[in-house]
Amino acid sequence: MEYTVQKLAQLAGISTRTLRYYDEIGILKPARINSSGYRIYGQAEVDRLQQILFYKELGVSLDVIKEIVTSPTYDGAKALREHREKLLEKRKRLDVLIANVEKTIASMEGRIIMTDKEKFEGFKQQMIDDNEAKYGKEIRAKYGDDVVNRSNEKLKNMTKEEYEEVTRLADEVLATLAEAFANGDPASDIAQKTAELHKKWLMYYWSEYSKEAHANLAQMYVEDERFKAYYEKKPGMTEFLRDAIHIYTGVTR
Repeated sequence: MEYTVQKLAQLAGISTRTLRYYDEIGILKPARINSSGYRIYGQAEVDRLQQILFYKELGVSLDVIKEIVTSPTYDGAKALREHREKLLEKRKRLDVLIANVEKTIASMEGRIIMTDKEKFEGFKQQMIDDNEAKYGKEIRAKYGDDVVNRSNEKLKNMTKEEYEEVTRLADEVLATLAEAFANGDPASDIAQKTAELHKKWLMYYWSEYSKEAHANLAQMYVEDERFKAYYEKKPGMTEFLRDAIHIYTGVTR
Protein backbone atom coordinates (compact mmCIF):
# COMPACT_ATOMS: atom_id res chain seq x y z
CA MET A 1 0.00 0.00 0.00
CA GLU A 2 1.17 3.53 -0.73
CA TYR A 3 0.64 6.69 1.29
CA THR A 4 0.87 10.43 0.73
CA VAL A 5 2.56 12.59 3.36
CA GLN A 6 -0.77 13.44 4.94
CA LYS A 7 -2.01 9.85 5.09
CA LEU A 8 1.25 8.47 6.47
CA ALA A 9 1.42 11.24 9.08
CA GLN A 10 -2.13 10.41 10.16
CA LEU A 11 -1.33 6.70 10.29
CA ALA A 12 1.79 7.22 12.41
CA GLY A 13 0.35 9.93 14.64
CA ILE A 14 2.94 12.54 13.69
CA SER A 15 2.81 15.82 11.77
CA THR A 16 3.29 16.21 8.03
CA ARG A 17 5.99 18.74 8.91
CA THR A 18 7.92 15.98 10.68
CA LEU A 19 7.81 13.75 7.60
CA ARG A 20 8.97 16.59 5.39
CA TYR A 21 11.82 17.29 7.80
CA TYR A 22 12.84 13.62 7.77
CA ASP A 23 13.00 13.86 3.98
CA GLU A 24 15.12 17.03 4.15
CA ILE A 25 17.71 15.48 6.48
CA GLY A 26 17.80 12.21 4.54
CA ILE A 27 16.58 9.91 7.28
CA LEU A 28 13.33 8.97 5.49
CA LYS A 29 13.02 9.67 1.78
CA PRO A 30 9.74 8.96 -0.06
CA ALA A 31 9.69 6.03 -2.46
CA ARG A 32 8.88 8.40 -5.32
CA ILE A 33 7.36 11.74 -6.27
CA ASN A 34 4.19 11.37 -8.31
CA SER A 35 3.20 13.41 -11.37
CA SER A 36 1.45 15.95 -9.17
CA GLY A 37 4.60 16.50 -7.14
CA TYR A 38 3.39 14.65 -4.02
CA ARG A 39 5.71 12.50 -1.91
CA ILE A 40 4.63 8.86 -2.04
CA TYR A 41 5.69 6.33 0.61
CA GLY A 42 5.65 2.54 0.22
CA GLN A 43 5.97 -0.39 2.61
CA ALA A 44 9.74 -0.03 3.04
CA GLU A 45 9.31 3.60 4.11
CA VAL A 46 6.50 2.67 6.50
CA ASP A 47 8.76 0.07 8.13
CA ARG A 48 11.63 2.54 8.40
CA LEU A 49 9.39 5.16 9.97
CA GLN A 50 8.31 2.63 12.58
CA GLN A 51 11.99 1.97 13.40
CA ILE A 52 12.73 5.69 13.61
CA LEU A 53 9.85 6.24 16.05
CA PHE A 54 11.01 3.26 18.14
CA TYR A 55 14.47 4.78 18.46
CA LYS A 56 12.99 8.20 19.30
CA GLU A 57 10.90 6.63 22.06
CA LEU A 58 14.14 5.25 23.50
CA GLY A 59 15.70 8.72 23.53
CA VAL A 60 18.14 8.27 20.62
CA SER A 61 19.00 11.49 18.75
CA LEU A 62 18.03 11.88 15.09
CA ASP A 63 21.69 12.11 14.04
CA VAL A 64 22.41 8.73 15.61
CA ILE A 65 19.17 7.21 14.27
CA LYS A 66 20.17 8.29 10.77
CA GLU A 67 23.56 6.61 11.13
CA ILE A 68 21.89 3.39 12.27
CA VAL A 69 19.04 3.05 9.76
CA THR A 70 21.10 4.15 6.73
CA SER A 71 23.99 1.81 7.51
CA PRO A 72 24.63 -0.86 4.83
CA THR A 73 24.70 -3.48 7.61
CA TYR A 74 21.36 -2.41 9.12
CA ASP A 75 19.19 -5.45 10.00
CA GLY A 76 15.53 -4.55 10.56
CA ALA A 77 14.56 -7.83 12.24
CA LYS A 78 17.53 -7.63 14.60
CA ALA A 79 16.68 -4.02 15.40
CA LEU A 80 13.13 -5.00 16.32
CA ARG A 81 14.39 -7.67 18.72
CA GLU A 82 16.68 -5.08 20.32
CA HIS A 83 13.77 -2.62 20.55
CA ARG A 84 11.71 -5.28 22.32
CA GLU A 85 14.44 -5.88 24.91
CA LYS A 86 14.87 -2.16 25.55
CA LEU A 87 11.12 -1.65 25.93
CA LEU A 88 10.95 -4.55 28.40
CA GLU A 89 13.78 -2.92 30.35
CA LYS A 90 11.88 0.37 30.30
CA ARG A 91 8.74 -1.38 31.58
CA LYS A 92 10.76 -2.92 34.40
CA ARG A 93 12.12 0.49 35.38
CA LEU A 94 8.62 1.95 35.34
CA ASP A 95 7.36 -0.89 37.57
CA VAL A 96 10.06 -0.04 40.13
CA LEU A 97 9.08 3.63 40.10
CA ILE A 98 5.36 2.82 40.34
CA ALA A 99 6.04 0.67 43.40
CA ASN A 100 8.02 3.54 44.92
CA VAL A 101 5.19 6.00 44.22
CA GLU A 102 2.62 3.67 45.78
CA LYS A 103 4.78 3.32 48.87
CA THR A 104 5.16 7.10 49.05
CA ILE A 105 1.38 7.58 48.81
CA ALA A 106 0.90 5.08 51.66
CA SER A 107 3.44 7.06 53.69
CA MET A 108 1.70 10.37 53.02
CA GLU A 109 -1.63 8.87 54.02
CA GLY A 110 -0.10 7.67 57.29
CA ARG A 111 -0.46 3.95 56.57
CA ILE A 112 3.32 3.34 56.70
CA ILE A 113 6.45 5.23 57.72
CA MET A 114 8.92 5.79 54.87
CA THR A 115 12.47 6.96 55.54
CA ASP A 116 14.24 9.47 53.32
CA LYS A 117 16.54 6.68 52.16
CA GLU A 118 13.58 4.56 51.05
CA LYS A 119 12.20 7.47 49.03
CA PHE A 120 15.22 7.25 46.75
CA GLU A 121 15.71 3.48 46.71
CA GLY A 122 13.43 3.09 43.70
CA PHE A 123 15.46 5.56 41.65
CA LYS A 124 18.76 4.01 42.67
CA GLN A 125 17.62 0.47 41.98
CA GLN A 126 16.29 1.65 38.65
CA MET A 127 19.73 3.02 37.74
CA ILE A 128 21.41 -0.24 38.78
CA ASP A 129 18.96 -2.43 36.84
CA ASP A 130 19.16 -0.14 33.83
CA ASN A 131 22.96 -0.17 33.74
CA GLU A 132 23.10 -3.92 34.36
CA ALA A 133 20.67 -4.66 31.53
CA LYS A 134 22.35 -2.33 29.06
CA TYR A 135 26.03 -2.67 29.86
CA GLY A 136 26.45 -5.36 32.54
CA LYS A 137 27.92 -8.05 30.32
CA GLU A 138 30.57 -5.80 28.77
CA ILE A 139 31.46 -3.98 31.99
CA ARG A 140 31.77 -7.19 34.01
CA ALA A 141 33.94 -8.74 31.30
CA LYS A 142 36.19 -5.67 31.24
CA TYR A 143 36.43 -4.81 34.95
CA GLY A 144 35.32 -8.00 36.75
CA ASP A 145 32.33 -8.86 38.94
CA ASP A 146 33.93 -7.53 42.12
CA VAL A 147 34.41 -4.02 40.74
CA VAL A 148 30.87 -3.87 39.36
CA ASN A 149 29.31 -5.25 42.54
CA ARG A 150 31.17 -2.72 44.67
CA SER A 151 30.02 0.06 42.36
CA ASN A 152 26.39 -1.07 42.68
CA GLU A 153 26.70 -1.27 46.45
CA LYS A 154 28.14 2.23 46.57
CA LEU A 155 25.16 3.50 44.59
CA LYS A 156 22.68 1.73 46.89
CA ASN A 157 24.27 3.38 49.93
CA MET A 158 24.16 6.91 48.53
CA THR A 159 22.57 9.51 50.74
CA LYS A 160 19.79 11.73 49.44
CA GLU A 161 22.29 14.57 49.05
CA GLU A 162 24.79 12.39 47.19
CA TYR A 163 22.10 11.08 44.86
CA GLU A 164 20.97 14.61 44.04
CA GLU A 165 24.57 15.69 43.46
CA VAL A 166 25.43 12.83 41.11
CA THR A 167 22.25 13.52 39.13
CA ARG A 168 23.18 17.19 38.89
CA LEU A 169 26.72 16.29 37.83
CA ALA A 170 25.47 14.05 35.03
CA ASP A 171 23.49 16.98 33.60
CA GLU A 172 26.45 19.33 34.04
CA VAL A 173 28.76 16.95 32.16
CA LEU A 174 26.41 16.99 29.16
CA ALA A 175 25.94 20.75 29.25
CA THR A 176 29.67 21.44 29.55
CA LEU A 177 30.45 18.88 26.85
CA ALA A 178 28.11 20.68 24.44
CA GLU A 179 29.86 23.99 25.17
CA ALA A 180 33.31 22.41 24.77
CA PHE A 181 32.32 20.67 21.54
CA ALA A 182 31.22 24.00 20.07
CA ASN A 183 34.69 25.32 20.97
CA GLY A 184 36.20 22.44 18.96
CA ASP A 185 39.41 21.88 20.93
CA PRO A 186 39.57 18.85 23.29
CA ALA A 187 42.61 20.43 24.99
CA SER A 188 40.78 23.68 25.77
CA ASP A 189 40.00 24.71 29.34
CA ILE A 190 36.28 24.01 28.91
CA ALA A 191 36.97 20.56 27.44
CA GLN A 192 39.31 19.72 30.30
CA LYS A 193 36.67 20.96 32.74
CA THR A 194 34.30 18.46 31.10
CA ALA A 195 36.80 15.66 31.71
CA GLU A 196 37.22 16.75 35.34
CA LEU A 197 33.45 16.81 35.86
CA HIS A 198 33.22 13.37 34.29
CA LYS A 199 35.80 12.10 36.78
CA LYS A 200 33.83 13.61 39.69
CA TRP A 201 30.68 11.90 38.39
CA LEU A 202 32.51 8.58 38.09
CA MET A 203 33.76 8.73 41.65
CA TYR A 204 30.19 8.45 42.93
CA TYR A 205 30.20 4.96 41.42
CA TRP A 206 33.83 3.83 41.44
CA SER A 207 35.46 2.78 44.70
CA GLU A 208 38.85 3.89 43.37
CA TYR A 209 40.11 5.89 40.40
CA SER A 210 42.80 5.19 37.86
CA LYS A 211 43.69 7.24 34.78
CA GLU A 212 43.99 4.05 32.73
CA ALA A 213 40.46 2.93 33.63
CA HIS A 214 39.07 6.39 32.89
CA ALA A 215 40.72 6.45 29.47
CA ASN A 216 39.52 2.90 28.72
CA LEU A 217 35.96 3.85 29.63
CA ALA A 218 36.09 6.86 27.29
CA GLN A 219 37.22 4.58 24.46
CA MET A 220 34.37 2.18 25.24
CA TYR A 221 31.90 5.05 24.85
CA VAL A 222 33.08 5.44 21.25
CA GLU A 223 33.13 1.74 20.38
CA ASP A 224 29.74 0.76 21.80
CA GLU A 225 26.65 2.30 20.18
CA ARG A 226 24.65 2.06 23.41
CA PHE A 227 27.15 4.20 25.30
CA LYS A 228 27.64 6.45 22.29
CA ALA A 229 23.92 7.21 21.99
CA TYR A 230 23.97 8.87 25.43
CA TYR A 231 26.71 11.39 24.60
CA GLU A 232 26.23 11.74 20.84
CA LYS A 233 23.93 14.75 20.79
CA LYS A 234 25.79 15.85 17.66
CA PRO A 235 27.98 13.73 15.33
CA GLY A 236 31.52 13.45 16.71
CA MET A 237 30.67 14.50 20.26
CA THR A 238 31.55 11.13 21.82
CA GLU A 239 34.93 11.06 20.10
CA PHE A 240 35.50 14.61 21.32
CA LEU A 241 34.76 13.55 24.91
CA ARG A 242 37.14 10.61 24.56
CA ASP A 243 39.91 12.86 23.23
CA ALA A 244 39.37 15.34 26.08
CA ILE A 245 39.54 12.55 28.66
CA HIS A 246 42.65 11.06 27.04
CA ILE A 247 44.33 14.46 27.23
CA TYR A 248 43.14 14.88 30.82
CA THR A 249 44.47 11.49 31.92
CA GLY A 250 47.58 11.53 29.72
CA VAL A 251 46.60 8.05 28.51
CA THR A 252 46.17 7.72 24.73
CA ARG A 253 45.32 4.86 22.40
